[in-house]
Amino acid sequence: MFKLVINNKGKAYSKELNDQESQIFLNKKIKEKVSGNTFGLKNYEFEITGGSDKDGFPMRFDLPGTGRKKLLLSKGPGVKIKRKGMRKRKALRGNVIAQDVKQININVIKEGDKKLEEIFPKKEEEKTKEEKK
Repeated sequence: MFKLVINNKGKAYSKELNDQESQIFLNKKIKEKVSGNTFGLKNYEFEITGGSDKDGFPMRFDLPGTGRKKLLLSKGPGVKIKRKGMRKRKALRGNVIAQDVKQININVIKEGDKKLEEIFPKKEEEKTKEEKK
């Protein structure tokens, strides 16, 4: 099971996928395109931008494979450099989605029939609807 974080023009929405819906993401790489029809978002097109595994280690687009590796880095995703010339050894996950990955970040490339605000209403609006009932 994966947790999807959908990014659209500065707003983020999250969706839990069941086992059947998450099968389409297995063995996909970062920067690949995915159709939203398979997990309930009709006519949407998405691009995988990253993710993190069950222990919180981020995925890196230029690291091949599914496993974790320790890299000596000077810049890029997953690294914060405090001064010039500094390098850090960080454990990062490869760019292929496997069972160990728990969160997948995706960007909207093509919008579908319904707006994302309609599909994922705000939690405050949900509470007010429940209180009115």
